[in-house]
Amino acid sequence: MLIEFSVTNFRSILDRQALSLSMAKGDELVEENTFKVNAFNEFNLLRSAAIYGANASGKTNFLLALMVMKDMVANSASGKQRGDQLPVVPFKLDKESSLKPSEFEVTFIVDNIRYQYGFSATEDKVYDEWLLAYPKGRAQRWLDRQWNETTNEYDWDLGNNLFGEKQMWQKSTRDNALFLSTAVQLNSKQLEPLYDWFNKFLRMAGVNGWGMGFSASLCEKEEKKKILDFLKAADLDIDDIKVESEPFDVSSLPDDIPQTVRNEIARDMKGKKVLDISTIHKASDGSDVVFDIEDESEGTKRLFGLAGPWVDVLANGYVLFIDELHNNLHPKLVKFLVSLFHSKETNPKNAQLVFTTHDTSILHQDVFRRDQVWFCSKNKSQATEIYPLTDFSPRKGRENLELGYLSGRYGAIPFTKEINPMWKGHQ
Repeated sequence: MLIEFSVTNFRSILDRQALSLSMAKGDELVEENTFKVNAFNEFNLLRSAAIYGANASGKTNFLLALMVMKDMVANSASGKQRGDQLPVVPFKLDKESSLKPSEFEVTFIVDNIRYQYGFSATEDKVYDEWLLAYPKGRAQRWLDRQWNETTNEYDWDLGNNLFGEKQMWQKSTRDNALFLSTAVQLNSKQLEPLYDWFNKFLRMAGVNGWGMGFSASLCEKEEKKKILDFLKAADLDIDDIKVESEPFDVSSLPDDIPQTVRNEIARDMKGKKVLDISTIHKASDGSDVVFDIEDESEGTKRLFGLAGPWVDVLANGYVLFIDELHNNLHPKLVKFLVSLFHSKETNPKNAQLVFTTHDTSILHQDVFRRDQVWFCSKNKSQATEIYPLTDFSPRKGRENLELGYLSGRYGAIPFTKEINPMWKGHQ
């Protein structure tokens, strides 16, 4: 379960910005939208959070920061070589900050143990890395790694509560790799749950979401019924899904593709299968009518692409971040998707959802608690700021959140200007 994520000096983000899924004061929608977890101390957490903001306000960059953190944990030890650059981009509109490391930190719970893990890095190397664990409710420092500018070496503190071949892991950690990733690659069983949380339990999707491949793969397994139930609950008149797979055949490519490109595609697709997805609808006489999935609407394809990840996340209690959830979806479908996280029946393992959106139709107190709504905007320095609705102390159950947001009460909306009259008259 996610408690908090923060990032400093990354892309449009200058000062530390944090998103918390800890429940604030207020007893509204407690049974539906919150849950309790005991990690020696009791934590009251939120099942979801929505982030609103104007275009180019930095919403995507905030999610991208967590994607970069996830990628570095998963790949910095095994996917890179010494000298390879890290996917870190600092805030460039301030000369001093553009030369400093970006910093990422996340606090989460795995197997009823709370962890606080973070690191700072430039594109060239990791500068700091730290890990606090609370296996008995009190902080234990398992890792403290700091770059010493004087000696051009790291100062290390590997706590007494971290077990295993610590000296070997330390010596094996490259400047552009994380100790966490390196130690797990070298068989640290103690750190595996942390690595697995990033690599398995943290699920992320950009603006385009997922393709349809994952949902299609579940339709070849016993989860197919759940996919169909999901689509029918969303009011899509799809009676069945048919998925066929066959080895990729390079001869199926158009003849006008250059041979060098054909060779590259053939190399990338070697051993892979191509999925042929069909939807089955009922005709008025009760007979089956088969459609190629590409003949369906963009909204239907988008929802089918979401179906598999949604079913998977809810079934396993994962943490899901998704950018622009509303894309190609009717507002009622967005509300439907969110409601699946707010139900103990459909979300028995307390999966969590964080998403950005422009859909204000769900910005109501009968959908969200006040602590579940966040805003994103840029300040006078063109730096992104993330802040919660609770900063404005909206009246419980009475304030119209949608109207307040669209009228500018909470900020995070675009302010359009008159277009240049000379441009308007240009022919």
